[in-house]
Amino acid sequence: MTFEEVIGHFRTLNADPTCFGHLDVFLDVSTADTLPQSSQFAGINAELRILRDKVQFGACAIVATRDGMFGMMRMFEVLSAQYFKAIRVFRDSVEAEVWLASQQDVSGSES
Repeated sequence: MTFEEVIGHFRTLNADPTCFGHLDVFLDVSTADTLPQSSQFAGINAELRILRDKVQFGACAIVATRDGMFGMMRMFEVLSAQYFKAIRVFRDSVEAEVWLASQQDVSGSES
């Protein structure tokens, strides 16, 4: 996964007429070969800001098993929290899935 691929994914979502409404995110970066640069988070946040016009982001669970990536994703968590109802980084995918499901339960009970 490269920075260009991440930006391209957001732009594809933005161009997709069927992509709208509420969106929860499960992001597993455990197998990513390279760490993102902190300077790239501004570009990602710009794409999130644009996409937020058509999508309401709910919960975002990020799985990062390696120390360096976990640290970078924690930084992303802090910098991107304003775009999500809840965002959290995990080292274990099962724990992330359980948390994400619990966030959906919380959202569903508010309606």
